[in-house]
Amino acid sequence: QVQLVESGGGLVQAGGSLRLSCAASGSIFSFDNMGWYRQAPGKQRELVATLTKRGYTNYADSVKGRFTISRDNAKNTLYLQMNSLKPEDTGTYYCYAVRTLVDYWGQGTQVTVSS
Repeated sequence: QVQLVESGGGLVQAGGSLRLSCAASGSIFSFDNMGWYRQAPGKQRELVATLTKRGYTNYADSVKGRFTISRDNAKNTLYLQMNSLKPEDTGTYYCYAVRTLVDYWGQGTQVTVSS
């Protein structure tokens, strides 16, 4: 059973940075796609960034130029570097991974950006 564990969330002032990590229980190289979603209170979960097995990335328009998704295969870890954070980035961030049409999710990590 695949397990994904996020870390790195916290409270930060607007303009600050955070780096989220998502540690997988097995090799992340086997995943077809990995990424991050977020959910703000009272809002639907939205896609933040994705990274395919071949290294292609995709970002939500709201985070382009500020967030960077990456992975370290040796550490079986996915990252999300978040710079120039805004209050509207506040929410619970979830890591996900897809392998042969089956998706896996982490438990989420809270990010709060104060103005």
